[in-house]
Amino acid sequence: MKIICIGKNYVNHAKEMGSKIPKEPLFFLKPDSAILPKKHPFFIPDFSKEIHYELELLIKIKKLGKHIGKKFASSYYSEIGLGIDFTARDLQNECKINGHPWEKAKAFDHSAVIGSTFYSINNLNEIHFELKKNGNLVQQGNANDMVFNFDDIIHHVSKFITLKIGDIIFTGTPEGVGPVKIGDYLEGFLNGNKIIDLNIK
Repeated sequence: MKIICIGKNYVNHAKEMGSKIPKEPLFFLKPDSAILPKKHPFFIPDFSKEIHYELELLIKIKKLGKHIGKKFASSYYSEIGLGIDFTARDLQNECKINGHPWEKAKAFDHSAVIGSTFYSINNLNEIHFELKKNGNLVQQGNANDMVFNFDDIIHHVSKFITLKIGDIIFTGTPEGVGPVKIGDYLEGFLNGNKIIDLNIK
């Protein structure tokens, strides 16, 4: 499986990062080694002093496809989940300044948290998600707020990369991203169901 991540897919998040709204989905990859094992804490790596959480809706791909027409895109997924894209923000900013790729800031080991459960999609207009840090609400979003919806993303990404069964797409984060430190506790909720329960060490 591979992990495909969409960047700048919420207007207010793009603004908080000082970025322009993209004209097409921006994407990058994480290797499978980025997946945090189930029920494991997240250990802050020693190469960064500024690790940020980014809560995102996830799509699980259910069949093989390439050059997928937008009108057929919805047949390539039927379940959504919740994840956290951990980002070494200090390294990312350094890469931006120097015009370098972002992999070391985004694709490092255990930087991809995948929630415990995926849910069948009943209504794309009623997908609400939120993140609490130490009991305080820090991020919330709705699928309606995405610049590019699920079908847009699948249509665009599949022009360049073949999608395979089991691939996971992180669909972007809303505003409210921020740092974590040792001792923090993160909880992620999808339509009121807690599916991320994570300690930071």
